[in-house]
Amino acid sequence: MPVTPTRDRVNPEKINTTPARRPEWIRVRPPSGETYEQLRALMRRKALHTVCEEAGCPNMGECWGSGTATFLMMGDVCTRTCGFCDIKHGAPSPLDWLEPERVAQAVKSMELKHAVITSVNRDERRDGGAPIFAMVIQRIRQIHPGCSVEVLVPDFKGSLEALRIVMDARPEILNHNVETVPRLFKRVQPQDHYQWSAATLSNARKLDPAVLTKSGIMLGLGESLDEVKATMRDLRSWGVDILTLGQYLQPSRRHLPIERYYTMEEFAELGQYGQEIGFRWVESGPLVRSSYHAREQVQALSVVHRQLYGEPGGQSPAAA
Repeated sequence: MPVTPTRDRVNPEKINTTPARRPEWIRVRPPSGETYEQLRALMRRKALHTVCEEAGCPNMGECWGSGTATFLMMGDVCTRTCGFCDIKHGAPSPLDWLEPERVAQAVKSMELKHAVITSVNRDERRDGGAPIFAMVIQRIRQIHPGCSVEVLVPDFKGSLEALRIVMDARPEILNHNVETVPRLFKRVQPQDHYQWSAATLSNARKLDPAVLTKSGIMLGLGESLDEVKATMRDLRSWGVDILTLGQYLQPSRRHLPIERYYTMEEFAELGQYGQEIGFRWVESGPLVRSSYHAREQVQALSVVHRQLYGEPGGQSPAAA
């Protein structure tokens, strides 16, 4: 029986235990400005969704004001019920195979130099919707050459076949967020498995070492600093190049509570630790989200990365 999409969340452990006041270093400006309004109108005209809006990203005003956005594909209804996420969940509509064309046209209209593409989970499909990612990458390449593409993919339940479909389309960055430490996985994202995330990230590096890999962790859900550092070491062992660390902010009282706010000093400590263990780029701060400064990351790393590994999908210089 179809399930009506909803944003309701039930946390069996705690409800509404969020600290009453946010620290002074967390300040979110409401989105505004001419560029923001133009981009919002463009999304509506092309019947597109952005994770910026659906997930209530705190950087939406800043990013949209500079003419960048993260496109949310395959609808706005997710098949999973993660306790931190404000995207609706339930039974999704059929895939829209014309959506990649509309996204690519929007990227061209915005004259983007770096496009970030993500999606809801589509667990009703064996391929998880991977062909949609491949189609939009390929179409952006065709109509807006020179634009780098980052895909923030689900775990595809650890499927190598689904991941290969995406990797064969040659994105510059393959991003998949672990979101939290292993101990909290079932509480934070009950339909996910840490092993699926490990497979997605490690297999991406094996399938094409020329593609930069990236992941992110939310802080403040009840993890310890030692657990965060252990997860960071796991990510490095899987070959992840870029790491983002940000403060979890409760979208509503229906969502998982904030166990604590991290200090700026703790963010700096974790950022430094990430550099010490070998990440090539670490974004660590209260309002950092997965696609924050994404363009700067690919610009800074892609040249050296290609010198080491060659073009995405191609033969490495060492093997030539």
